[in-house]
Amino acid sequence: MSESLEIINRDLGQDPEALVRWALTQGSRPICTTNFRPFEAVILHMVSRQRPDIPVVWMDHGYNTEATYRFADALVKRLDLNLVSYLPKRSRAHREALEGPFPGIDDPRHAAFTQEVKIEPFERALTEMAPDVWFTALRAEDTPERSRMAPASRNADGLLKVAPLLHWTARELHAYLQRHDLPNEFDYFDPTKVEAKRECGLHLQH
Repeated sequence: MSESLEIINRDLGQDPEALVRWALTQGSRPICTTNFRPFEAVILHMVSRQRPDIPVVWMDHGYNTEATYRFADALVKRLDLNLVSYLPKRSRAHREALEGPFPGIDDPRHAAFTQEVKIEPFERALTEMAPDVWFTALRAEDTPERSRMAPASRNADGLLKVAPLLHWTARELHAYLQRHDLPNEFDYFDPTKVEAKRECGLHLQH
């Protein structure tokens, strides 16, 4: 990590809104990714309040719960989000007609499934949108891998990856939601992770 990012992480790593302000000055094509999981309203509100037109990129794998889809629609309307959805090249119905239900994490086909429904759509988004700043709601307590990440970093392609909420606890996220009267939804499922503390691979590759 460059010395300048080390200073930013030291000075702003515990101040999400200040980190967002700084990051928005570092590029002209920022994006914010979301999966509409619990507490996602925090990052979406925090970033869109400072940059209302920021593209909010959703890799909709097609396996979300009905509650997640309803929550996503309601939040997009509530915050007037500039939502850009990226879907797998095959629909869920097409894939399941040929291969059956999604494979479990112990199934050797699971890696290919994750590549198809999440990683390929995200890489397509990166290619088509060519962002220079990427906001994500990663949190250190999510997985062991994320606990070792920094709030601001650059990936191998030079993309500035910013996780303003990295060090926030669920209690802090809940307090933010209450303070701004924002909704939340806990009926969420990610077929590429299945287990809450498991990585899907996207953030390890990017």
